[in-house]
Amino acid sequence: MKVALFANTDWYLYNFRLPLAQAIQAQGHEVVLISPPGRYAEQLEQAGFRWIAFPLKRRRLNPLAEMITVLRLVRLYRRERPDLVHHFTVKCVLYGSIAAHLARIKAVVNALAGLGHMFSSDSVQAKVLKCLFKQICKFALRHTQVIFQNPDDLRGFLEQDLIAEQAGHLIRGSGVDTARFKPEAKGLQNGKRSVLLASRLLWAKGVAEYVEAARLVRESLSNAVFFIAGETDPGNPTAVPPEVIAEWKRQGDVEILGHREDMQALLGKVDVVALPTYYGEGVPRILIEAAASGKPLVASDMPGCREIVQHGHNGMLVAPKDSQQLAAAIKAILLDDERRTEMGRRSRQLACQDFSQEEVISKTLQVYQQALPAERIINVGDWLNGKLVEIPNSMPLPSPIGSE
Repeated sequence: MKVALFANTDWYLYNFRLPLAQAIQAQGHEVVLISPPGRYAEQLEQAGFRWIAFPLKRRRLNPLAEMITVLRLVRLYRRERPDLVHHFTVKCVLYGSIAAHLARIKAVVNALAGLGHMFSSDSVQAKVLKCLFKQICKFALRHTQVIFQNPDDLRGFLEQDLIAEQAGHLIRGSGVDTARFKPEAKGLQNGKRSVLLASRLLWAKGVAEYVEAARLVRESLSNAVFFIAGETDPGNPTAVPPEVIAEWKRQGDVEILGHREDMQALLGKVDVVALPTYYGEGVPRILIEAAASGKPLVASDMPGCREIVQHGHNGMLVAPKDSQQLAAAIKAILLDDERRTEMGRRSRQLACQDFSQEEVISKTLQVYQQALPAERIINVGDWLNGKLVEIPNSMPLPSPIGSE
């Protein structure tokens, strides 16, 4: 059996879906990875997979050019003839589903890991795209299995009759390696209290609110240190301009670390992880990794965040776009050592119970079986017991910056 995984970046495939590809391959099936070219393609090939470069412009809206892109994908699918295709992110889901239908691929699985800028923006363009998206979904998602990361998105698609009830599945996140992300001794010393936001630098990720919250907290807690790990994303219309980032650096309330691939080590050095996002999230990957690392969490009371942050239990939820409430929540946790430790313990417990890599892969393979009723890609029970599949650990995975 041949399975094709298609995403809008090779970075996404490498950081979020490589363990899934390894699990499928370990069962003796062929896996083909498809994405636009990038610096992670070589690492995908070094991991033992065939990778195919496919041009896809994330922000391009030219109808003729987009039609040509879909036809190119149809040609690719007809040439490769996969038994099952799995699409990730909105544009790949829409174009991939249409192409799979035209190429007569019967087993199609779509993963909507959040709805992104289109559903978080109030701009006229975003509203037009949202309306167009819903109309295309009614055609493109027919006869496909659709995976959502939070119940709010799943409920919305069902209520608007965009998918059939039996075609919708809830799988919270893309999974975290709980053996790799685990509580470790904190490295930052000298009485410092530290907070981390790790994300693409987009306005909708709440980065500006975080910078303002840092200023407010540091007015009374001079030993508080606020980190930002990540870089701006020119491919996203809500990207923070470089000159704004430079001004934040000059002001000195936050330390901007840029892109980091040592997230495991970085999480070990901080006390609290915050994500004041109002973006269309699935379940933010950084919050899952932070929970597995035993950190208390502060996040916006938004779909996706509510899946991993339980208010008052392992962290605090705050109103979106409210820097004062964000500052108050962060400060409260920083000042209470006992509460912070207990919240971190509960975060770890929640991550291991509901967000482990093994749990997510097992549920995904069950969706595959539903898409391929005549086939049996894996014995799911044995997968859970670790009898059939051992994911190779031939190379360490760098942690992604930001959320899925």
